[in-house]
Amino acid sequence: MGKNVALVLSSGGARGFAHIGAIKVLENRGYNITSVAGTSMGALVGGIYASGRLKEFEEWVSSLDVMEVLKLTDISLSKKGLVKGDKIIVRMKEIVHDRNIEDLPIPYCAVATDIIRGRERVFTSGSLFNAIRASISIPTFFQPFLLAGDYYVDGGLVNPIPINRVRRNEGDLLAVVNVNADIPHVRIEPREEEPVRKGYLKMIRNINTRAGKHIPKHRKDDIGIFNLNNRSISIMLNQIASLTLMDSRVDIMVRIPKESFGTYDFYKAAEIIREGERATILALDGHLPDEAAGE
Repeated sequence: MGKNVALVLSSGGARGFAHIGAIKVLENRGYNITSVAGTSMGALVGGIYASGRLKEFEEWVSSLDVMEVLKLTDISLSKKGLVKGDKIIVRMKEIVHDRNIEDLPIPYCAVATDIIRGRERVFTSGSLFNAIRASISIPTFFQPFLLAGDYYVDGGLVNPIPINRVRRNEGDLLAVVNVNADIPHVRIEPREEEPVRKGYLKMIRNINTRAGKHIPKHRKDDIGIFNLNNRSISIMLNQIASLTLMDSRVDIMVRIPKESFGTYDFYKAAEIIREGERATILALDGHLPDEAAGE
């Protein structure tokens, strides 16, 4: 009890809400999070936590339904991406006022990708929400974020689990939450909302005006532009993450199955948070899933 933890939160789209559950369990078990680094949704949740407003953020996202999520999706006809991403940032600023990263009570950094130069950008100072917006820009879905003449997209393209970017202190533990784990997913509760999810995904696909034709309903052999982009990025992130974890000594490893929830299941925040709590309890109690079983 009372052990200090350097916390690393992975990318992973809506599955990143599981980071909230992980943080809650770590704190309830007496761990003291002394620093946090995140990529994409990990950067978003980590930044909100470092600002001290995670409880308020959790209450808000847990209340979102399909229609409310769609209202926050500001569609664009730009060739740079389908969604501007401005509405979600404006709404979040109403819950968490923007601050400079260097003024946060907990050391924090966010990872984004400089898409023009093809290199990593680590945000350790300046506007918190600029860093978050840069890091969460999933290519082709969110428009790249323009900042000081440079375009930034999802940090997962270069560093999906930024272990090498979190601030370490003498004697601390390294905790990693990976929401893209290649392990089996065991459903604890039946998915009664599946028809709702299919309708939601259909609306998201129809947003993709660049596809030029109707994209069929979700199935394993669907290689339409929506799934092709999503799966291609997922494969790349998993490969980079595997190499990162192979070379790192992690004290607490929390794994969320990549098949547990979809990248765009943002309306299932409450359920995803519970999954994060469950996985963290399993990790702390020494009952880690066998990752090899998912191969």
